[in-house]
Amino acid sequence: MRKQTLFTALLGLFLMLGVQLTSTAQATHKDLAASAAISPDHTTLLAGLKAAGLADRAKGKGPYTVFAPTNAAFDKLPAGTLDKLLMPANKKTLSGILTYHVVPGIHKAASLKDGQKLKTVEGEMLTVKKEGGNVMIVDAKGGSATVQKADIIATNGVVHSIDAVLMPAK
Repeated sequence: MRKQTLFTALLGLFLMLGVQLTSTAQATHKDLAASAAISPDHTTLLAGLKAAGLADRAKGKGPYTVFAPTNAAFDKLPAGTLDKLLMPANKKTLSGILTYHVVPGIHKAASLKDGQKLKTVEGEMLTVKKEGGNVMIVDAKGGSATVQKADIIATNGVVHSIDAVLMPAK
């Protein structure tokens, strides 16, 4: 049941990204279920949510922090990877990857510390890396994503748009 609630929150946060925001902290003043606009930069993510069977859920409690890969982030995956993940036979793997992008609680960019470990809903860890004014998230395989748009605030969570897909070790 906890994963269903998380999936719902994840979907709502990704849909909430459709609200046009700047890189500074902004609030939508909506909960995740009411954030119905779809971001043109996250359509691949939405396709993944649908393929994973997560798109039909509309409410979630939270709070959660979501590191949301852009379309360009998915384009960086090796050729054929995304098509393979979107196949019905790989629904569980895709769900694991998507939940690896979600952390319980609210973690605004300014509060993240270099070297900080974040336990994802999927169960594995992400590591925060800060260099200059950049916030990066390092996955279990050593891959790194840079936060492009930080602190997109909903009433039950926060979203950071990232430039790479994070991969769990499993």
